Amino acid sequence: MYSGNNRLYSSSCIRFIIFLLSLCLSQVANAQSTFRITGRVIDSVTRQSIEYTTLTISDRITKKVVSGAITDTSGQFVVQSIQSGIYSISIEFIGYRKKIIDSVAVTAKNVPLGTILLSPAGQTLKAVTISGSAPIIENKIDKLVYNAANDITAQGGMALDILKKVPQVNVDIDGNVELQGNANIRFLINGKPSSVFGNSITDALAAIPASQIKSIEVITSPGAKYDAQGTGGIINIILKDNKIQGINGSINLSGGTRLNNASANLNVRHGCWGINTYLSGNKQIPSHTPATQDRLSTDNAGGVTHLVQDGYTDFARDGYQGGIGFDWSITKHDNITASLSYNHYGNGGSGITRIIEDSVGIAVPAITRNATSNFHTNSIDASLNYKKEFKKEGQELNMLYSTSIGRPHSDYSQTLTSDLNNLPYNGTISNNPGTDNEQAISIDYTHPVSSKVNVEAGAKAQLQDITSIADVNDLTPLSHDYVHDAGQSYHLRYNRQVYAAYGSVSMPLSSFLKIKAGLRYEHTNTKIDFPNTSVPAYNSLMPSLTFSHDFTNGFIKLSYSRRLERPDYGDINPFLNRSDPYNITTGNPFLKPEIGNNTELGLNKSLGKSGNVYIALIERINTQDHKRITTFYPEYQAGDSVLTNVSVTNVQNTGTEYNTGINVSGSYNIKEKLSLRGNVFATHRYLMTSIGSGNIDAGIRLRVNLNISYVFPHNLVAEAFGNYNSATNNIQGRSPQNISYTMAFRKQFWDKKASIGVTATNLFNEYTRQVTTINSGSYTSYSVRSVPYRSVGISFTYKFGKLEFKKNKDEENYLNNQPVMGG
Repeated sequence: MYSGNNRLYSSSCIRFIIFLLSLCLSQVANAQSTFRITGRVIDSVTRQSIEYTTLTISDRITKKVVSGAITDTSGQFVVQSIQSGIYSISIEFIGYRKKIIDSVAVTAKNVPLGTILLSPAGQTLKAVTISGSAPIIENKIDKLVYNAANDITAQGGMALDILKKVPQVNVDIDGNVELQGNANIRFLINGKPSSVFGNSITDALAAIPASQIKSIEVITSPGAKYDAQGTGGIINIILKDNKIQGINGSINLSGGTRLNNASANLNVRHGCWGINTYLSGNKQIPSHTPATQDRLSTDNAGGVTHLVQDGYTDFARDGYQGGIGFDWSITKHDNITASLSYNHYGNGGSGITRIIEDSVGIAVPAITRNATSNFHTNSIDASLNYKKEFKKEGQELNMLYSTSIGRPHSDYSQTLTSDLNNLPYNGTISNNPGTDNEQAISIDYTHPVSSKVNVEAGAKAQLQDITSIADVNDLTPLSHDYVHDAGQSYHLRYNRQVYAAYGSVSMPLSSFLKIKAGLRYEHTNTKIDFPNTSVPAYNSLMPSLTFSHDFTNGFIKLSYSRRLERPDYGDINPFLNRSDPYNITTGNPFLKPEIGNNTELGLNKSLGKSGNVYIALIERINTQDHKRITTFYPEYQAGDSVLTNVSVTNVQNTGTEYNTGINVSGSYNIKEKLSLRGNVFATHRYLMTSIGSGNIDAGIRLRVNLNISYVFPHNLVAEAFGNYNSATNNIQGRSPQNISYTMAFRKQFWDKKASIGVTATNLFNEYTRQVTTINSGSYTSYSVRSVPYRSVGISFTYKFGKLEFKKNKDEENYLNNQPVMGG
């Protein structure tokens, strides 16, 4: 599998595994005499989970407080490191009657308290702030949770700004997202797919305001319950809601040198039902981006052509969205939730490029290219979910139907004018409307066989139907009219059905080790009516396996999952994008799915009030790997036209890629008001491929970020954040590095109902220089873009309502990032 060059880093990984296991065993040795208490807190009327409920554990005889916990978003709690004895447990949450469970005997390794009911206090409350100590980052057995509501540096930004700070996630300067070095990610909103991600993930993430995001879940080794799509894993964006009784909401405004946005949230809850609604809009100020390309190409006769393109593009984005959600607890065991949202986002740009060509030593008169391109999409998303809880704790049935109706549209135009003649001699106009309709229905059942053994099973059907119209018109130089190009114009239909079923079981193998094993089966059938193109149906078996052990204030896990990346419509669509006639992009109808085998060995350890640390070894092996490949053609047939001296780029199956790496993330409170939080992610890449010169040792990829926070008096908080992404060696060249830094302040006033924040990014550098190289033997390209990345912005937030909910315990405890332990 690996060449001799890879033995050194393989042996290093083995040594590090031994170190991790040794550390784990030492922790286990210290934990043998301790016990834990578990349970769940819910509302006695609505039967809804109550998050951030405070539990206090006291010695029944001495009355001394020995431990405590706070419930998570599902109402669950785990109290670790309890010695044997008899305790009194106090459960409190604002708006509910205090409950005390007396004489809890702790004599077993795990003491389950089951479901605890809290009764509403039954009185009207004045305006009050509810507090909880949810950390910014929570490391759990099955996922990492980034609580975005605590992130002040991204308050006036978008989802992309938050993702830049999430451990193991990399976002480049153009907004392309990778998870553990893999760009094939399954994005979800509130656990559901959306067609807004089907056309341009970057534009979709640039249209979601940070103020609307409650948290981001990162799942690198998804279990059998999750869709198998996405070899990189799953990123689930959880939008804000509020389950507190009463009326409350917020208004967020921000403006700056690069981006302006506004959003509003309103939540209404009474008894067993609740409604939440939101509205937002954003617009990016047009950015002027200079760019040059210097390339050499060799034709079949050995003639060399030197081509230089030098120009600029003015580019802008915009978006708006709105939605409403409803939930109703019909009975204490039956709950219905529904949602409806409308989304719009788009981008557009125009530019002028000067082209100088020297072919076989003969200079060609300079050419000027005028080009424009636009893209936008509108979509309606709807979902209906029914949840049935049975009398047996943990036994439940979930049924979900979701649909997404998208209307993408793109167009471009370009003309070429020679210095010898002021009139265009070549040009193309393309108009591309389309539809993207998706539906999904799923059923999931969870059955606790015993207090320690749990079984899950389910089935799902996903249906996607896309139509795309390519209407291409070419310029006729003599008449200066545009004539329909029948050779490139078409009406394309794309249809995909995915049917899935899964089963999983979780149970202890011993008092030391727990296991969760699952298997998912998926059948994929894809049809595309492009001439002479047939995509075969295929079946996929996707196993997942996790071994875990909890010890004092931490856990260790070893997980494996098999994933796949189905070629999406954009990767398959053979339409030729000729907005740059010298650099064409297209799809590959014969692209096969990428298969990913992901293994992770992770250790999570709490340092108490001082912070926490998470260390993981990662091995990711992708077969039939997807990579963008550029091929040079001295002559290329495009419909009825023959193009000369062009490069064509599409996605191809390039072979097998190995990524072996380490991830270290954590936080540390230096003082009561000063805290550091950071992440280092490094992977070694080795590519086995027949493209170009063959197998490639791509070296180390490094991603580092560091966050420092300080709490000043008078409700003033300051943060600074820096991010470094190293350059990346590819099959055909090198992708650029990226360095960014952000500084932010937030001041609260009006009894903490309002706040003003100031954010500055790359303040001392107007442009970020991006160098990309391509080398494919007969073709070399050196491209430089100067991306305007400097920005300064100000944001204003106002919260209203009888009950205001914040995750921070209080401003003085803003920096306490102790994670929830266990799973």
